[in-house]
Amino acid sequence: MTNPLGQLRTRLLLPLGLIAALVPTPASAQPSADGSTASAEPVRAERDGSRDFDFEFGEWKARIRRLEQPLTGSESWVEYEGTSIVRKVWNGKANLGELLVEGPAGRIEGMSLRLYDPTNDKWMIHWASSRDGAIGPAMIGGFQDGIGEFYNQELFNGRAVYVRFIFSDITPTSFRLEQAFSADGGKTWEPNWIATFEK
Repeated sequence: MTNPLGQLRTRLLLPLGLIAALVPTPASAQPSADGSTASAEPVRAERDGSRDFDFEFGEWKARIRRLEQPLTGSESWVEYEGTSIVRKVWNGKANLGELLVEGPAGRIEGMSLRLYDPTNDKWMIHWASSRDGAIGPAMIGGFQDGIGEFYNQELFNGRAVYVRFIFSDITPTSFRLEQAFSADGGKTWEPNWIATFEK
């Protein structure tokens, strides 16, 4: 599940360098002590993260809390329940997730497509809502020490914000996903979508 507030946002197509400042860089890509790198040629990532989303394959019971008015100081949340089904594509180097949840505030039906780039050990997460059928540009990131972090920058209600997803608390039968916005360049974050999944 990704980009649940997509119908409220307009995607910005920004240089990847702006997002790269937020996304952790693998140690193998860090410059040496003298500031140089071994080669200017692209180097294939040493780590293979193509199986990072394997934990999510299958059907899940989804419980979601959504902040109704992000970045306004509001503390009014709405809740949804339903299912999430994630399928393997390309032997796990991509996957497709379908989310269907309902609650007093209505129904959310969405789809996420995640694609793995082995050259830099990063995943790209795209979200589409049945509301408009459009596939948004990618959230970019990866997993380290059992935590997945993904970032993008978008327009939300006419203002540029950073968007962050964090996958955490991953076990064989449960995990958590949090979406948050930052309107101050990543200094502070306000969660606006908290989802828990159980088998």
